[in-house]
Amino acid sequence: MANPYENFKKDPESLATDLTTLQYQVTQNSGTEPPFQNEYWDHKAAGIYVDIVSGEPLFTSIHKFDSGTGWPSFYQPINEQATQLKSDYELWIPRTEVRSRYADNHLGHVFNDGPPPTGMRYCINSAALKFIKKEDLQAMGYGELVALFEDGTEK
Repeated sequence: MANPYENFKKDPESLATDLTTLQYQVTQNSGTEPPFQNEYWDHKAAGIYVDIVSGEPLFTSIHKFDSGTGWPSFYQPINEQATQLKSDYELWIPRTEVRSRYADNHLGHVFNDGPPPTGMRYCINSAALKFIKKEDLQAMGYGELVALFEDGTEK
């Protein structure tokens, strides 16, 4: 099956008009939104989180947890290929930046202080995400991901 995101190209002009100022700052300029004052930090509905620009599936509510940081946190992406990791030396300590694979948008950072089974904490900006409810997956073109919620582990 062909990957619909593989040939995705960002159009800088439409990004400036399609995204809010905060979404643009976060995704295109590696910004960070305020903790506890963002859309998904305490969001609990079942579904998936996709890249705000390309729609690529990134994370699922099944892997979301409350890290106490004020940002949405996940212990793993939907699959290993969903994100790309890059070294980030912008602060006084090195960090690992998380970017969307095909749109190459800044999403947040990953740390090794998360819960089992991975021990990882993907600390992601809400402004980089769009949420698709579990019951809307089929209609929104994400039908292949419905199976993620069929084993009884959904939240």
